[in-house]
Amino acid sequence: MMPAETFTVDARISPDDEAKCQDVLTRWMTALNRYDAAAMDALMHFPHARIAGGSVTVYQQAGSNPMDLFERLRVQDGWHHSAWNEIRLVQSSPVKAHYALRYTRYRADGSIIGVYDSLYVLSLSGGEWKIQSRSSFGP
Repeated sequence: MMPAETFTVDARISPDDEAKCQDVLTRWMTALNRYDAAAMDALMHFPHARIAGGSVTVYQQAGSNPMDLFERLRVQDGWHHSAWNEIRLVQSSPVKAHYALRYTRYRADGSIIGVYDSLYVLSLSGGEWKIQSRSSFGP
């Protein structure tokens, strides 16, 4: 059994690492809007957990992130792109960061499909900050 992370209350993510996490989230949204599964995979640690739509899905490896959700959003809602409204670091340690996020999904004409809250957990592994898990109130 591995020991649990133990850090003092003052042990938080460094400003440099916070900037790296912010960059990961910016590149994530860019990859999502390009419908670029490979670029999204490059920003995730595996296994990667996603909690949304009443279910938990674990992607064991790169290439297992299904893009059919976005195809359904295109057909059902006319989804064109998404954008972050808010990115807020709520908890962190030197190796993990919890971000409360709010994003909007848009149609091509700029009309809003919906605004959704999420929690993303980024972790430092192998010297890289990447998204380890996501929980969203969006579909």
